[in-house]
Amino acid sequence: MKNSHSESYAAAGVDVTAGYEAVNRIKPLVESTYIPGVMGTLGGFGGLFSPDLAGIEAPVLVSGTDGVGTKLKLAFLMDKHDTVGIDCVAMCVNDIVCSGAMPLFFLDYLAVGKNRPERIEAIVSGVTEGCRQAGCALIGGETAEMPGFYPEEEYDLAGFSVGLVDRAKMIDGSKLQAGDLLVGLGSSGVHSNGFSLVRKVLALDSREALEVRIPDLGRSLGEELLRPTRIYVSAVRSLNRGGVEVKALSHITGGGLYENVPRMMKPGLTARIQKSSFPVPTIFDVIQRSGGVPERDMYNTFNMGIGLVLAIPKEQVGGALDVLTRAGEQAYVIGSVVQGDEGVVLV
Repeated sequence: MKNSHSESYAAAGVDVTAGYEAVNRIKPLVESTYIPGVMGTLGGFGGLFSPDLAGIEAPVLVSGTDGVGTKLKLAFLMDKHDTVGIDCVAMCVNDIVCSGAMPLFFLDYLAVGKNRPERIEAIVSGVTEGCRQAGCALIGGETAEMPGFYPEEEYDLAGFSVGLVDRAKMIDGSKLQAGDLLVGLGSSGVHSNGFSLVRKVLALDSREALEVRIPDLGRSLGEELLRPTRIYVSAVRSLNRGGVEVKALSHITGGGLYENVPRMMKPGLTARIQKSSFPVPTIFDVIQRSGGVPERDMYNTFNMGIGLVLAIPKEQVGGALDVLTRAGEQAYVIGSVVQGDEGVVLV
């Protein structure tokens, strides 16, 4: 690429040499995520991965794709770009584990108004950190400079991940029965959903607004809201290794508990959740009070402190809580599976 340079393209706003510099900056970050199975290195036309299928009788690939959403607006205002990549990975891999699959690899797509190599490096540093937390490899991606489409200081970030599970070990809710207990894993806050509402009710249209410190939070609004989404892959992996039977899983994203929990239930069964069984992070109280948001809308928009819900046989819950605590999770018994067709009931 030493001879690749177009003055005409640069005059149109696309600097290909800046793109090469960005690649050189992120290459060691990307390679830090490599796990057994990665083939080749950064720079090819396709990411290559050779999965180890030993002991897997009927391999099933599980894929997930998502983006960071309007949370990026806060990163622009604060000029802080090294955590949103974790959000991007989390939104994909947390979906994958709901089927019992473990993520193998990840690809990102970054579209920018202007290619600033140091900012690209910061964004990708978050992506690679998310991949390390998830135990998967970043094997490729795309950075597109799109002047006139995005403002120079803005960008969009999305990703795609693929995981693997043996068909016999898939988690699909088919074994759910009344009496199973629901375990919730604590979130790190708002995660990466509902930010259109957050930005509206908190009037987050300037850096000054984000720098306001909330005594009950112990940090500024910006610092709190940019906390990255928690990744639950290692928690589910620990349960698998501990021999705990997980019958169903739900990643609590946009739509909150009301929308996502029913997705893990089968017909004739309902999740009964006790709201007082887990602590609701202070940031949600701030949002609700500031915008006069009805409680039901809060639980139908945000995770409210629970990022992942697991259905586990009652007799195994004690062991599951021990495993999760050792894995560094805040785990709570938040309810049970009962007869009914409501999908979920919060009391």
